[in-house]
Amino acid sequence: MAELAAGIPLPIHLSDVADPVAVQRAFEIHRPQIVFHAAAYKQVPLLESQLREAVRNNVLGTKVVAQAANSFGCSEFIFISTDKAVNPANLMGASKRVAEIYCQNFNQHSATRFITVRFGNVLGSAGSVVPLFQRQISAGGPVTVTHPDMERYFMTIREACQLIMQAAVIGKGGEIFVLDMDKPVRIGFLADQMIRLSGKTPGEDIEIVYTGLRPGEKLREELFHAGEELEETGNEKILLARCRQVEWRQLNEKLVELECGCGEYDDQVLMQALRWFVPEYAAEPVASAPVDLAGAS
Repeated sequence: MAELAAGIPLPIHLSDVADPVAVQRAFEIHRPQIVFHAAAYKQVPLLESQLREAVRNNVLGTKVVAQAANSFGCSEFIFISTDKAVNPANLMGASKRVAEIYCQNFNQHSATRFITVRFGNVLGSAGSVVPLFQRQISAGGPVTVTHPDMERYFMTIREACQLIMQAAVIGKGGEIFVLDMDKPVRIGFLADQMIRLSGKTPGEDIEIVYTGLRPGEKLREELFHAGEELEETGNEKILLARCRQVEWRQLNEKLVELECGCGEYDDQVLMQALRWFVPEYAAEPVASAPVDLAGAS
């Protein structure tokens, strides 16, 4: 972190985004003008058996930070979302979609501008498949891919950060911006090319092993829902998604249900409220079991 921001003081607070007291304390001390909210549990297979934690952190944690931004008069709140929020097949995507809905609708009740930016995988980020493949190739293989037809969108860290900041500038509040990530990349092809770039031959020097889809995984992700009318923004890499509105009173009633479900550890209440927010989410959470955390998701 120090290398990325040499000479710039970076205070650190170890706390839970779903802890209102800790979040308020951080805002009281530092009085931020702009909030970039990227904190979330993102590991898809792990969250499939952790409904309460997915909701508590990804939904209620977003609400806590958003309310603090409103209370302390922040000018903008930039919510970092994911392509997995579109037609979600997993709890990670469904919980992030609820957070999108909250931020979009809270914008109408706050002087803070709430802006959502949605995109896919970032090359080289924590949990990225590229470092995993590099480690596997260095160890002599095999390189593990979940499915031969698995595809994902990719973008570099630098490009994603630049576009997020540009979206924050052009956003007036309440938007969901979708970053144009060009064509998706087949993960098997990526593995093949990385092996060849290392000077090895796939199938001879290093094997590619297909391990099967993990809980909650989709073969292909989408950047926008069929009901979202995309509009141009003046930046060819940033599109605006016209999204579905939710009645504010009902939205808050359902958030209370989510809070009660977390407080009582009631998965049935949590799932019912989650499906009210995201009716296109139809998957069932899986029972707690050992999870393979390796691979692309």
